[in-house]
Amino acid sequence: MPEVHNWQLGRAMDYAFDEAHPERQFVAVFNINRCIGCQTCTGACKATWTFSKGQEYMWWANVETKPYGGYPQHWDVKILQLLDEAHQASGQKATWDASQAGGDAPYGLYQGMTITEAAGGGEQALGYMPPDREWSSPNFYEDTSTSYRGDRLGISQEGASLPEHQTWFFYLQRICNHCTYPACAAACPRKAIYKRPEDGIVLIDQARCRGYKKCVEQCPYKKSMFRGTTRTSEKCVACYPRVEGFDPLSEDVPMEARCMAVCPGKIRLNGLVRIAEDGSWAVDPRHPLYYLIQVERVALPLYPQFGTEPNIYYIPPRWAPRGYLRQMFGPGVDEAISRYTAPSRELLAVLQLFRTTQRMIFRYEIEEGPLVLETEINGKAWQMYDDTVIGFDAKGREAVRLSVVEPLHQRPAERLNSI
Repeated sequence: MPEVHNWQLGRAMDYAFDEAHPERQFVAVFNINRCIGCQTCTGACKATWTFSKGQEYMWWANVETKPYGGYPQHWDVKILQLLDEAHQASGQKATWDASQAGGDAPYGLYQGMTITEAAGGGEQALGYMPPDREWSSPNFYEDTSTSYRGDRLGISQEGASLPEHQTWFFYLQRICNHCTYPACAAACPRKAIYKRPEDGIVLIDQARCRGYKKCVEQCPYKKSMFRGTTRTSEKCVACYPRVEGFDPLSEDVPMEARCMAVCPGKIRLNGLVRIAEDGSWAVDPRHPLYYLIQVERVALPLYPQFGTEPNIYYIPPRWAPRGYLRQMFGPGVDEAISRYTAPSRELLAVLQLFRTTQRMIFRYEIEEGPLVLETEINGKAWQMYDDTVIGFDAKGREAVRLSVVEPLHQRPAERLNSI
């Protein structure tokens, strides 16, 4: 099996194909701290792509409640258990050596096996096939207490008892990660799954697919789904017509995917980053995604230990137990939360760009403003400035301009009672 370099793991790893990289990569950052779980993204994707017969159960985009939720149910618990069993059988331990963090290994060195390295029996990746009941619906029983018995109106006559656990939860937003080393592509016997060379979006060639479901089985994130009416697999397409600039509103420049563009909580930032020939990200410190992921390292990949090098990143929630978050996002969690909790002047400005324009932002500039607040965060002095951040689209045109301090709009006296 060929070796490829995975910068998220800080090392080379086994993969089914030789290393090859796109010119640019479709990337997004989701800020979990802002998500209100409204499912607007889920509905937008459903209304755009999966509204046809045979797609009723398909949710290419979904928001699940952690720690208990998942779509399909228990997807992450099951694949983590399989990976743990593989390590136990081989006598290895899955650990991160944070002492080697830096340079080509920003999170340190992962010393365990990935899902491709742990695969056996002629398979390309470690995986499992979820039964139909686990696909039945997103958010199934996620917010329901375990012993609940309700009447037909959903009202309990006896009350409900909650399981004993820390009172915390958070919403996890999920789409296809459009991985650098997608397990679905490695698994497909028909070679029907490919990464586009221009933007790294992972697609399934419907003409080649024969519905063997290997992609469903071996995608660790379970974002390939089988459609019974066509006998083929389907998945998130990253709204590629919008990325290509063909949307009527796009003005011939790349636009954010639909799930990104409709977010009321302003938790999402979507764009394209330049990829160097060796697979590393080309240095571009004024690109907001490069800055968040490579410079500030406030946004982290989902389960990097799987080894697929996912390209959807998350700003982890500040309130959840750190051990749980490190398992989910890797060893960079503590530093990411610390930087987000007390953001630098530049980071605070860049965070304002989330969900402010449908056009993808390729560059930002900051105009310095006055000092407006001096306080302490976690015992350390912190200052806030009312800077102005400006985002530019693919053609270098100004797409958005906004200040750190939200402007106050006062209704005129003659309209105070108008509706």
